[in-house]
Amino acid sequence: MLNFNIEKLSEEIKPLVNRKIDSKTKPIGSLGLLENIATRIALIQNSTDINLKNPHIVIFAADHGITAEGVSKYPQEVTYQMVYNFLSGGAAINVFAKQHNINLKVVDAGVNHNFSDNQTSNDRFINAKIQTCTKNFLYEKAMTETDCLKAIDTGAKIVESIKNSGCNIIGFGEMGIGNTSSAAILMSLLCYIPIEQCVGRGTGLNDAELKKKVNILTSAILNHKDIEHSSLSILSTFGGFEIAMMVGSILKAAELKMIILIDGFITSSALLTAFKINENVLDYSLFSHQSNESGHKLMLDYLKVKPILNFNMRLGEGTGCAIVYPIIQSAVNFFNEMASFESASVSQHV
Repeated sequence: MLNFNIEKLSEEIKPLVNRKIDSKTKPIGSLGLLENIATRIALIQNSTDINLKNPHIVIFAADHGITAEGVSKYPQEVTYQMVYNFLSGGAAINVFAKQHNINLKVVDAGVNHNFSDNQTSNDRFINAKIQTCTKNFLYEKAMTETDCLKAIDTGAKIVESIKNSGCNIIGFGEMGIGNTSSAAILMSLLCYIPIEQCVGRGTGLNDAELKKKVNILTSAILNHKDIEHSSLSILSTFGGFEIAMMVGSILKAAELKMIILIDGFITSSALLTAFKINENVLDYSLFSHQSNESGHKLMLDYLKVKPILNFNMRLGEGTGCAIVYPIIQSAVNFFNEMASFESASVSQHV
């Protein structure tokens, strides 16, 4: 199930792409990161005529048993309340997705709530609940490996369905009280970075609350010190259903040669896990922003990637993907529409 056949991008078209960019009516390199974005998209699409079709952002929502230990400033019920908010159109991601004409899907990956028939009939909603909540990983594995694999497979199937709607660019976001704790441990164990450097304030913890969170996560790692050090084992022991579904979604999107937009810290932890399964996922991914969550910069540095924006955001929901989308549009538009020196009869440098 984890054997996704994701190809490394071919570099054969790159000289043609570079020549097209460098022939535009501008000094070479003067559009900076926009040129890098256009190049990446051209490599993904293996074309010098690139496009963005039917953009989607998928929010995966799930609850976490570790919240019983007080690792978040908000109670668990906020997860399902925010799902209702996404479905009714009142969240930040709704505002930004509407602004940029991005289709939004909300997935119940494992929320501790039974949504009403009225809500589940909402065309934004996808019912893919694995369980109502993960277990408290301070004492036991968050999920069985069977449920973890099921979540990965479900995420892949959701992306395949969206791809079949004509989408070629997809962003991922999440909602789940307590999920920065899961992301921090995934980062620590997969990147071999001390947990103290991976844990952030999440929903706004003060110094004392942050120290408590570090202590709890340190104890959880010690309690599971004998687990196999593999991506699947670490994910099933400490992850969340929403993170596992994003892992499968990212792997499938790369397999389908889609442009992948990565949001903040938690989504990046899913990307990190997918990377450990197949490193070629990085070729298809654009990192929308550097989260203000303290571990995110270290994670991006570990992956040797650069985010497009740094707005001190740490909201999640896929908001970074939505905010960065018009910049990606600008990269595509200059690549396709900007005149060349030859077509505009403009003299080049001597």
